[in-house]
Amino acid sequence: MTEQRPITAAMPMSSPGDYYDLSRIRPEVLAMLDKVNAMGATFAARAKAVDDEASFPVDNYRDLAEAGFLTLCIPEEYGGMGFTMWEYAMVGAEIAKYCGATALTFNMHNSSMAWSRFMFDMPNLTDAERAEFAPLRERQFKRAIAEKAIYSQPISEGGQNWTSKPNQTQCRAVEGGWRINGFKKFASLAGYCDYYTIVCTEVFEGVEPRHEDTMLFVVHKDAPGLTVKGEWDPLGMRGTNSRDLILKDVFVTAEDMLMPRGIFGKTLPNWPHMMATLSPTYMGVAQGAFDFTVAYLKGQVPGQPPIDRRMYATKRIAVGKMYARLANMRALWWQAFSEAKGFPTKAEVMRMYAAQYNVMEGAAEMTSMAIRTCGGQSMLRSLPLERMYRDSRCGALMLPYTSEIMEDYLSILTLYDMDEIDDAPGDEGGARNSLWRGDAGSLKGLR
Repeated sequence: MTEQRPITAAMPMSSPGDYYDLSRIRPEVLAMLDKVNAMGATFAARAKAVDDEASFPVDNYRDLAEAGFLTLCIPEEYGGMGFTMWEYAMVGAEIAKYCGATALTFNMHNSSMAWSRFMFDMPNLTDAERAEFAPLRERQFKRAIAEKAIYSQPISEGGQNWTSKPNQTQCRAVEGGWRINGFKKFASLAGYCDYYTIVCTEVFEGVEPRHEDTMLFVVHKDAPGLTVKGEWDPLGMRGTNSRDLILKDVFVTAEDMLMPRGIFGKTLPNWPHMMATLSPTYMGVAQGAFDFTVAYLKGQVPGQPPIDRRMYATKRIAVGKMYARLANMRALWWQAFSEAKGFPTKAEVMRMYAAQYNVMEGAAEMTSMAIRTCGGQSMLRSLPLERMYRDSRCGALMLPYTSEIMEDYLSILTLYDMDEIDDAPGDEGGARNSLWRGDAGSLKGLR
């Protein structure tokens, strides 16, 4: 019997030219995609230990920081790469081919930078709001560049859709600032980031908590009153280290805001692609599963006997089906992200919802098809496909755009006119609070 050994050498993988029209991609972006693929074999070699130990991919982050990847969404005038959301998504997907947990947590950091970048440019901000916003975002951009600081963006709190009700984590005004109290569930990078972007609700005496009082603060990892608790032993994405974050009387000032009061609720409903940035990870996991399947059937997986399995018609047909599914996912997903912007049209939003749904469901389908096609050996933990299969199961569950919510949103926008949405049945739990509602959308108008 052949001994099963962990992969230590590079496995043949796809390249961007295999699935993108390179003429549509800026040279600067292609250069970063090439950098990812140059580092990919190293990331892949580390992925098994990260998964086995549920440990954070510290070494991968060190490599990404040194190569400038923490600045992708930071404007060029601050020393960043100035990538669009579309360009950032391509990079995230490329990382995920090699290590899903690295790509998923990488999104947490870049989303904090993206919120500061893109919401500042929204046309519905006043000059006064931009003037207040400018020094806040400059502070965060400088930290990411000069300190190579890593940001986490914990939002989920467990037990409810955070877009259905105001955040349970609350802040109250005190002399010189605010005190934050609450918790965050699934706080990726917990204990490993430098700063946490905390989404909370400002509360006032005698007033029920409201969505329009949502505030965002940047809290340093060593801030008094902030602790990380709990174990992290999930089915998949084990390297994200998404433990509980507890905040007890954490003091913050106006300088610690990620953006001024009122901006988040004024802009996020009109930038709905901003909440689809988990999908690049799962697009990459699906591609990685396909790449493994091709290499396995060709006998090109390091550590495995060089057995050519391509002569079996059943396996060839399965690979053809996998490619057709993958190409379908990629084409819709790429188009949706190429349309990402503030104030998108209804058609653009629906394509994004459909892309989110197809990628999150399709990643699980692709990894399942890969295991079935490769056979029993592919289920061994010494090979990466078993990890990809477990990682792929997580995407459809992630708020605010879970698969069930996407099904509902697509059906509502198809069957009801915009002025009928609030009266459409089936929203008793309020989950449609993250639904795009056209140019007039704002958190203030949500139930």
